[in-house]
Amino acid sequence: SPWAVPVLALVLVGLGAPSVVNGQPNFIVILADDVGWGDLGANWAETKETPHLDQLAAEGTRFVDFHSAASTCSPSRASLLTGRLGARNGVTHNFAISSVGGLPLNETTLAEVLREAGYSTGAIGKWHLGHHGRHHPNSRGFDYYFGIPYSHDMGCTDTPGYNLPPCPPCPRHGTAARMARKDCYTEVALPLLENVTIVQQPVELGSLAGRYAEEAVRFIRRASDSGRPFFLYLALAHMHVPLTPPLPPAPGRGVYGASLGEMDALVGRIKEVADSLGKGNTLLWFTGDNGPWAQKCELAGRLGPFVGAWQRQRGGSSAKQTTWEGGHRVPALAYWPGRVPAKRTSHALLSILDIFPTLVALAGAALPPNRRFDGLDVSSVLFGRSDVGHKVLLHPNSGAAGKVGEIEALRLAQYKAFYTTGGAMACDGSTGPAEQHQPPLIFNLDRDIQEQEPLDVASREYQAVLPAISRAYAQALQDLAADNVSVADYSQDPAAVPCCNVQHMGCRCHGAHGATLDLHVERGTTRLCL
Repeated sequence: SPWAVPVLALVLVGLGAPSVVNGQPNFIVILADDVGWGDLGANWAETKETPHLDQLAAEGTRFVDFHSAASTCSPSRASLLTGRLGARNGVTHNFAISSVGGLPLNETTLAEVLREAGYSTGAIGKWHLGHHGRHHPNSRGFDYYFGIPYSHDMGCTDTPGYNLPPCPPCPRHGTAARMARKDCYTEVALPLLENVTIVQQPVELGSLAGRYAEEAVRFIRRASDSGRPFFLYLALAHMHVPLTPPLPPAPGRGVYGASLGEMDALVGRIKEVADSLGKGNTLLWFTGDNGPWAQKCELAGRLGPFVGAWQRQRGGSSAKQTTWEGGHRVPALAYWPGRVPAKRTSHALLSILDIFPTLVALAGAALPPNRRFDGLDVSSVLFGRSDVGHKVLLHPNSGAAGKVGEIEALRLAQYKAFYTTGGAMACDGSTGPAEQHQPPLIFNLDRDIQEQEPLDVASREYQAVLPAISRAYAQALQDLAADNVSVADYSQDPAAVPCCNVQHMGCRCHGAHGATLDLHVERGTTRLCL
């Protein structure tokens, strides 16, 4: 039967990575934040602000059916760095500025595996996997860290940028504290860290992109000079709010377009440096953590054709936080001159989960034992020898209706099944009714990429594909239940908030004086400053 599609076991075997000709390759993974599939001109002709990314696509391979492992920040990043869904690694929703825990310590990160294999490892940008104690990036396999420990809207700044609703700047010493606003952080300034030292609080958002580029270039040069292979994880602030475009937006571009152009230029700079220092032996992989944040209206990204029309007709978002295509289908590009084919478009069903096992295989390292992985080694797809990825892909709830972390949608070949819908806010403030679907809604994405009209339950097509979907769903749940599943600590303590100086309003640093975080502090100790 054409519907009897075998369910791919979640203990996944690699697709056959080739040996690397010139020793271990360098890896640069660039992760954009809240970027839409349609935010790349190579994907969506209406987008004009991404010439460098479009050039990257022309000189490499573009993946058009590539998905984040969750539709919100922390779970998606945890899955990238572990190759495992949040239902396994324990990270099912976002961590707070006062979170005591983070990505569970018994989970092994990609950086830890690569460092053990001889790599110099660096993380620049947003972390959002725990910053207190041993959850800091320097304790999770990264030799060097420079960035913000969580999203850059999770603290006040002196130049707040563009957000909806707009947030006030940090209060100054001697001025009355402003009235708290919903969705705004007004009590603690946003910190910028270099390794364990707070080097600026509050962050100067207008110069952040430039600083990230400078630190990335410095890391690449330092690693190249050392003669060791390197792994750079560059987690951008773009395109998450608040947006801080470098110049007043040109007519017709708007704030979002100007910010998108800034991100594009940053990626172009990294590619330029990688080409000059390691062309032919550096794999650059660009993708996003989830889809656009629809409730931010004109400050949110472009979905392209993935509009989730069925949900939109009922109110609510079909983007970030949801399991609609707009929430988790993200742009993805791979560039490696001489190895990754140029001017190629791949339709393989791939995931951010695949980055972990693929890079581990290319480095000649081994996957951590005693756990199961949701990602595939997709080297054969990367190098153009195959266009076959996942047969089954699971989509967890990431803050919409239902329980966070639970598998609420499933992809099987061209079919997409929904067990829960609704519950995420759209630009107009609607959330859409929370609905359970049993039997599930099923869409044929080959014919209905907009997810507008589910198959008729009584149709022959629905009845033919439902048994395979039901088997895949049941097997996935059984596999998760049988695995070594981690549990994240989501408890909070005010002492875990990064604070440069408790004597100053908002923890403000003055001049060049910083503070050092103690990676060995435990809960109940004083605030993270010395």
